[in-house]
Amino acid sequence: MAVPFVQHSSMAESMMSKAATMEIPINSNGDSRNLAEDDSLEQDLQQVMVSGPNLNETSIVSGGYGGTTEGIIPTSSIKGPAIHLNTDFLGNRHIPNEGQGSNMHHTSSNSSMTAEEATRGVAVEKFDIVKKWGLNTYKCTKQMISERFGRGSRTVDLELEAQIEVLRETKRKYESVLHLARALTNHFYSMVQTQHALGDTFADLSQKSPELRDEFGYNAETQKLLCKNGETLLGAINFFVSSINTLVNKTMEDTLMTIKMYENARLEFDAYRADLEELNLGPRDAVTMARIEAAQQQYQIQKDKYERLRNDVTIKLKFLEENKVKVMHKQLLLFHNAISAYFAGNQQQLEQTLKQFNIKLKPPGDDKPSWLEEQ
Repeated sequence: MAVPFVQHSSMAESMMSKAATMEIPINSNGDSRNLAEDDSLEQDLQQVMVSGPNLNETSIVSGGYGGTTEGIIPTSSIKGPAIHLNTDFLGNRHIPNEGQGSNMHHTSSNSSMTAEEATRGVAVEKFDIVKKWGLNTYKCTKQMISERFGRGSRTVDLELEAQIEVLRETKRKYESVLHLARALTNHFYSMVQTQHALGDTFADLSQKSPELRDEFGYNAETQKLLCKNGETLLGAINFFVSSINTLVNKTMEDTLMTIKMYENARLEFDAYRADLEELNLGPRDAVTMARIEAAQQQYQIQKDKYERLRNDVTIKLKFLEENKVKVMHKQLLLFHNAISAYFAGNQQQLEQTLKQFNIKLKPPGDDKPSWLEEQ
């Protein structure tokens, strides 16, 4: 049994030796040809590299070239779909992904290129935005420093600037009124709570002290009446505080935000105006003329923005003044009438004042002071 194995091995080595010293031309069908047909060898090799043999018709050698028969696995025993091997002229085998071909590779390559181009486009767009922002910040900072040191000129609307300064001063004064009114509300609430507790104590003592029943009873009724009138006055003061707070922290603040945008637009306008003036003083070559034209466009854009915001500020200041007069006329009248009626002891006039301004108090028997919770 050993002799045939040796002979088979010798025959294999002899065939390998001949294969190493001679060329065997083949065609696409794998048939042997004469040496005179060497010019078709290149075409056959290309055909093999493109199509390749079917793995179901070949064997997989696990031990490498020249391995033993134990390392040969018949492909008929492998279950699953057919897999094609692309073999190059060096004998290397390339296994493509199942279901993919040259079209899939081209599609994947095109998708990658499209995604890369989109990413590059987004990056370029962001870079342009940052570049414009940096240039605008530089111009505005330069203009601001020039104004601070008195080297640059600025656009000034004297009438509008005076109105803006009046508004800021008015807001500071109204904030002081709001602070004091809140302090009055807190202190007066503490006094009303004390009167309420004192009235309950007098009423309890009136029941437990027969010899002083009338005296404790009179004082208990007086404190309860003062407590009731105090709660009515607190409702009026709380309405006054709420209205002033809306006027100061919403209406005036909204106008001041528009003024802030106007001041920023004014600074940008002066910065681009100064830049255009500087370019006009320079040489008039082709490059400079292009820069002057671009600067002129930016100057016009900033000028339109500045004028639009200036008009907005003018309109808002006008409406704010009208609204302020109406609100303060009503609230000052309410505050005066309520305070006067309370300290004059005129309960009927105090209640009439609240009805006049449509102020509703908490329902009777409600122990929680809702007006204080809103603070």
